[in-house]
Formats: sequence, C-alpha cells, structure tokens
Amino acid sequence: MRILIQFPEGLKQKALEYAESLEKEGNEVFISASPNFGACDLALDEARNLKVDKLIHYGHAEFNKVDFNVEYVPYEIDAPLDLLPKSLEYLKDFNRISVVTTVQHLHQLDSIKEFYEKNGKEVFIGRPYGFAKHPGQILGCDIGSAASVDSKVDAHVYFGGGIFHPLGALLNTKKPFLVIEPFDNKVEFIDSLRDTYQRRSKGKVLASLDAKSIAILVSTKNGQHNLKLAEILKKKIESEGIKSAILVSNTFDFDSINNMMEFDAFVNTACPRIAIDDTDRLRKPLLSANELMQVLSMKKELIELRQGKQ
Repeated sequence: MRILIQFPEGLKQKALEYAESLEKEGNEVFISASPNFGACDLALDEARNLKVDKLIHYGHAEFNKVDFNVEYVPYEIDAPLDLLPKSLEYLKDFNRISVVTTVQHLHQLDSIKEFYEKNGKEVFIGRPYGFAKHPGQILGCDIGSAASVDSKVDAHVYFGGGIFHPLGALLNTKKPFLVIEPFDNKVEFIDSLRDTYQRRSKGKVLASLDAKSIAILVSTKNGQHNLKLAEILKKKIESEGIKSAILVSNTFDFDSINNMMEFDAFVNTACPRIAIDDTDRLRKPLLSANELMQVLSMKKELIELRQGKQ
C-alpha cells in the first residue's frame, strides 16, 4: 500500500520510527513535512498529489469526514496523577466540578473522575459540540465538554499540558477554572485571563471603528475552510460603505499579511483561535466574526448619533 503519514509538531520526532514500521509491513511510505496545527489540518493536497492509498494522521482523534481514505491514530500519554491530591486544596469550596482534558489523556479520565468522586466531589463529564469526538475532550475550537455543563457545576478542572486548550474553554465559560499541568508540576486557577482577553477584545473593536477597508481571512485547510461565512461577512461590511476583500491561504504568513498596508483591519474565518492567539502578530486589528459584528453595530450607532445632533 502507498501511504502518506502526518504528525503534529510534538510528534514529528517519531516520523522515521513509524515510517520504518510501516515499510517492514511492505508499504511504500511518505512523510508529510508540512506544519500541522491539528486534526483540522490534514495533508490532503500532498496525499492526492502523491496518489497514495491512505493518509495516516497521528496524534489526534477524528475531526470531520473528508472525501479521502484517512486513518486517525491518537497518541496516548500516561501523565502522572500525583497532583490530584494537591488540587483538592484548590477545590475545597467547590462540590460540583467538570473535568476536561485532551485526546492524549482521555484514557486517564475515568481514573481522574474516580479520584474526585472518592473525595466527595460530584463530577460532570460534558459532551463536545461536534468537532471533538469524545465526552470530556476539548479542542482549541471545541470547548463543548466544558461549556455544556457550565451551568451545572461550581468549577472546571483541566488536566493536561499547556494553556492552549484550557484558554479556549475558559473564555467560553463563567465558572472558576483550575488547570493541572502534570508535566510542569503546576496547579493554578487561570480565571484572571478572562478579564485580560475581554479587555483585549474590546480594544480591537474600538481600534477598528474607523476602518475604511477590512480584509477577511479564508483558510483552505479541510477543517477550517469557511468561504460561505466570509462571503456573508463581506456583504455586511460593504453594506456599511466599507471596502472589503477576501484573502485566501492554506497557512497564513502574518509577515506577508502585514505587507498589505491598505487594509485597516482583518477578520478571521479560519481556526477560531487565530483571532485570540495571533492578534499581536499583525499591525492592524485581527477580529473574530463576532467582534466584526460589534464593530459594524457600533459604527451604525455612532453614525445615527452624529446625524441626530445635526
């Protein structure tokens, strides 16, 4: 069989090992060297150009159906559970908690749930919105496992490495959010980040009020492509007398986008985390679709206010 294998950045060091294993089984194997940003970012162009029989995507669970033979192979990591007793000190005032994690630690979710229940907690495992496939799993773009139970719990607990995944869940929930990082040996609430990112969002909206031209970013990645939304937003922008254009790329190079000086603001329709995590990489405001609608609404109110004073 002719196979292309693909890895996220954290697993690329295992590419040769996996390729050799597949070759020993009699397969012809190619390795994708393209950057990978998640299960939404399949190397389909490379697979079709190489005319392979299968694309094997390591490290993530299935994201969405595509018109190609794709095999998803999640990568499990056994993280130490030593910090769970310490986390009880932080959760002493919270009886009902939700627990979320990433696909790498889903196999440990039952053990974590059992620990908290033995220590008197009522544990909720929420369901994702659709991009993630398993209860308790969160992605950068699917925080349903936390948001779906936000009204039922007193606090949320994220178990796993890094801030990327819990940040998305934090910004879409209202309850206290505890992060347990087993590899950095840290337990901490990250609630203060809500105010930080809310202020940043308001700043972007205010900075875009005088925009005379707005560009809309559209990704060609299989799980991030949203041309219909971009076309709707373009019509809304132009209906307010603002120039607009759609910028298309597979992977956005922000240095290149910064060269497009004639645009006063940008709107993201690709991975929703771009408008959260990459705002500092552009000279001009980088808005989400919701932030754009706030801009247009405020502009309309300002115009009506000025006209009323005349």
